[in-house]
Amino acid sequence: MKPTRIKTITFMFVDSAVVTFIAGKGGNGCVSFRREKFIPKGGPNGGDGGEGADIILTSSKNCHSLVDFKFKNIIRAQKGAPGRGANKNGKKGMDEILNVPPGTVVKTYPDERLIFDFKGEGMNFTIVKGGKGGFGNTHFKSSTNQAPRFAQKGEPGESIKVIVELKLIAFAGLVGFPNAGKSTLISKISGAKPKIADYPFTTLTPHLGVVYQGYESLVVADIPGIITGAHKGEGMGLSFLKHIERNKVLIFLLDVSPYSQLIPLQAYHVLEEELKSYSAGLLRKKRFVVANKIDLLDQDPENEHRKNLEPLQDHCHKKNLPYLEISAVKEINLNKFKNKLFELYHEV
Repeated sequence: MKPTRIKTITFMFVDSAVVTFIAGKGGNGCVSFRREKFIPKGGPNGGDGGEGADIILTSSKNCHSLVDFKFKNIIRAQKGAPGRGANKNGKKGMDEILNVPPGTVVKTYPDERLIFDFKGEGMNFTIVKGGKGGFGNTHFKSSTNQAPRFAQKGEPGESIKVIVELKLIAFAGLVGFPNAGKSTLISKISGAKPKIADYPFTTLTPHLGVVYQGYESLVVADIPGIITGAHKGEGMGLSFLKHIERNKVLIFLLDVSPYSQLIPLQAYHVLEEELKSYSAGLLRKKRFVVANKIDLLDQDPENEHRKNLEPLQDHCHKKNLPYLEISAVKEINLNKFKNKLFELYHEV
């Protein structure tokens, strides 16, 4: 069994990197002859070179980012040791084992063809294999060549340049405009502690929150705010739209307060169009429409903004979409929200 060197990827959130992996070169074979007292004609005894190290990627739940790949984009594995005299073979190189988060995909560079998909925890993939060690001169002894004075060189290890990309794995993804209340909601229903403030793009990186109900749990992702043109890369754009590709349920979180620039149904259609423009397959996912900030509707004496909810309610009824009104800040209907999430969890 090969000895291994384990390296864990941690620290800041990085979700994409271009990396070159170079496996270890095999060790050279040895040219050596037996030299012992009273044995004047000792034969060849050169050992073989050791195998070069492999580079292995493994998915670990303790790893959340690809930051090591961002700052070290050429990764080389250890060479095999050369052979020695007395028929001693060289040691194999120590394999490099690199932890990546579940949800990581490895694609060819630059054409982005899928090589491997870490769909869950504990998956292993040998991305490059080390080179074979060269034969020592012992292997080349024959009846016509009693004293071979040459040995094989070790073979180079495999090398490949790839794109390593993380797509978060979560049951549900919160989709909404900046300041819709996604960070507040996920902080109320889980132990996640995202940054919360009253300006757009508070969430600069996706957050995962684990929601519990009895002995069951599920994961919700807080995806940074989408704006018009996100599918073209505007705002946070493509950087984070990819993270909702693995979600089984999309939660459309809409700001229905008097301070929203769009009426709820308009906001819903804009979000829907952005997702469709990015990937039509996203709209085949189960959707859950949530109207947030209903506590602020009481500040409207004419009740006009509450009337604006009616077109959204009618649309959800016609399309058979789950619909709920909440206030994340005031914790209104959050238990109903969690109950509906777990209903969907059992349905999907």
